[in-house]
Amino acid sequence: MAKGDKFYFENFVACAELSKEAAAFLVNCLENYDPKNIEKMLEEMHKIEHSADMKKHEMNEALAKAFVTPVDREDLDMLSQNMDHVTDKLEEVMQKFYIYNIQAVIPSIVEFAKTIVRSCDLLCSLMAEFENFKRSKKIRDYIIKLNDVEEECDRLYLKSIRELTLTSSDVLTTISWREIFECFESCADACEHVSECVGSVIMKNT
Repeated sequence: MAKGDKFYFENFVACAELSKEAAAFLVNCLENYDPKNIEKMLEEMHKIEHSADMKKHEMNEALAKAFVTPVDREDLDMLSQNMDHVTDKLEEVMQKFYIYNIQAVIPSIVEFAKTIVRSCDLLCSLMAEFENFKRSKKIRDYIIKLNDVEEECDRLYLKSIRELTLTSSDVLTTISWREIFECFESCADACEHVSECVGSVIMKNT
């Protein structure tokens, strides 16, 4: 592999680590939730999301200047955008807590957040292997596991929305939590989209 090619893969690893940091921070916020601290939580989450944006900008600049890339530049650009989408969605979850002035968390939302951490952990493993995608023995397993976690999130989403419908008598509360759960579902989908993009790159280049 050319020396300059390592930049792309290292950039993806850094993005994955930032998504995991954002997911872990979200879990910590929810386990120690205090509505008086929501603005501070938002500020800290935005710092992580901004760092991820900077990584995407670095990728864009490198792709604009590069004459040759390790795989198609369009694929690298698509993967970079999908990686950035993960941290965007995690920040959006926190924004929903602020917008709807959530005063206390419900247990299932913490469970959902911890499941997203598992997805982001798998993303880190996937990106660490991506550089060696032509001969890696592990990368397809990570793609399958990410799909499995996404399906687990689907089931958790359905269960949580049903419980909310059955137990909540307040319309605004129902709408607020439904949107939050939908944001979490989008986080899981974003992680899976990254794995699908990696799978597509592998198929085109092996």
